[in-house]
Amino acid sequence: MNLEKENNIILQNKPSIKIKLKTQQEIDKMRTAGHATYKILQKIEKIITPGVTTKDIDIFTEKAIREYGMVPAFLGAPGMSTTFPASVCVSVNNEVVHGIPNSLHKLQFGDIVSIDIGVIFDGYYSDAARTYAVGSVSEEASKLIKITKLSLYNGISQIYSGTYLGNVSYAIQHTVESNGFSVVRNFVGHGIGKALHEEPKIPNFGRSGTGIKLLSGMVLSIEPMVNIGSHETYIADDNWTVLTKDGSLSAHFEHTVLVTEHGYEILTEI
Repeated sequence: MNLEKENNIILQNKPSIKIKLKTQQEIDKMRTAGHATYKILQKIEKIITPGVTTKDIDIFTEKAIREYGMVPAFLGAPGMSTTFPASVCVSVNNEVVHGIPNSLHKLQFGDIVSIDIGVIFDGYYSDAARTYAVGSVSEEASKLIKITKLSLYNGISQIYSGTYLGNVSYAIQHTVESNGFSVVRNFVGHGIGKALHEEPKIPNFGRSGTGIKLLSGMVLSIEPMVNIGSHETYIADDNWTVLTKDGSLSAHFEHTVLVTEHGYEILTEI
């Protein structure tokens, strides 16, 4: 499909889309959830070492979430045919997102691993992801992690009440593609609140000046997924794990972000 046509389909204004603006009380709960998510990711980073299994990461993450008095958002989340069986998505190398932890998969020196977690606090969600290097990684893998993170913050920098969602999408796409990588197209960011996935859908590609207008009180999960090679992906036989079609490395960063009158607040950062 032609990219310009594709953007128009995904980013056009749709009156039927209902986006709930959050009250101050709701924002406070989401901020609490987000700050806990940030702290948990800081803890997880310390155990990302060669030899640790992806199941070890899951066990550690669930314990940490519950120690904060919160509930793992992903555990039991519905999918195409099964519910997600873990508290964290652990996606290694050419796994894009939704990797299922298991006790046989040990991280190896030179791997890259994406950690995606969500928590629920008093009925409200947060969602965040980071990609880590396992020991020293190749120059290309290091650049992939750096550019994916940069694209996230460049996208977030476009957020304020009254601007277009397409400005966020364009900033992410431009950052990624100007550095020779590709953005995943069939998985996108999303609104978040009393549900993990709310409207609007937030593509990581688009045109400036298109899409819905952002309003103060919206809360968005911005999450570029970036591949070294083609943007094409496929879903593994487990009906969850998404992989790059060409086997190239993939990275993933995500923040939960509040739209404010004059800018934004990253709720999953302190």
